[in-house]
Amino acid sequence: MKLAIFTCNPFEENCYIVHGADGSDAAIVDPGMMAESERDHVAQYITAHSLNVKYILLTHCHIDHVASADWAAQHYGAPVMGSADDLYLVDRLAEQVQRFHLNIDVPTFSLDRELTDGEQFTLNGETVKVIATPGHSRGSISFYLPDTNAVLTGDTLFAQSMGRTDLPGGDLHTLLHSIRQRLLTLPTDTLVVPGHSQPTTILAEQPLYAT
Repeated sequence: MKLAIFTCNPFEENCYIVHGADGSDAAIVDPGMMAESERDHVAQYITAHSLNVKYILLTHCHIDHVASADWAAQHYGAPVMGSADDLYLVDRLAEQVQRFHLNIDVPTFSLDRELTDGEQFTLNGETVKVIATPGHSRGSISFYLPDTNAVLTGDTLFAQSMGRTDLPGGDLHTLLHSIRQRLLTLPTDTLVVPGHSQPTTILAEQPLYAT
């Protein structure tokens, strides 16, 4: 499958559209768009490729990853899917806006489908596996696409870095366990597609976390 990237908002968050050929089903992963122009950019891509948005997938519920979750759900009529363990962050959307001094209005949203570790679903006939990777937040999850050989890690794992743990629900020990035991055990040539910055590979990240 194809992974189209849209870097948006002041945090330079990566929103992805995962899809097959033109006219295929698609998933919007982490719709963090905060400006109308950013939403327009995503919508124009979807229209240009005649995509049917089937899922809205959340790796976690920090404001920079979910600012347009309600917009995407309303605009495309697709279910919002993520971990129930991050609903404490959904309940604190207004608090998150204030914490980061953002001049935006973020409507609340609900999870239409609560995803759990090991769960699988399909997109254009390809398997998407849910991997629980808590630590950056309580309910952080990663989406592994074995056929595409890629894993969308949200803010759990970056190129030569990892997510912060000083926000509510963060825990360094838990995050390191998620990286070492849940992600770095994937095939070494797996493409790591993070929530910020550039992609990397499992092989490139393994030395940093050697014990």
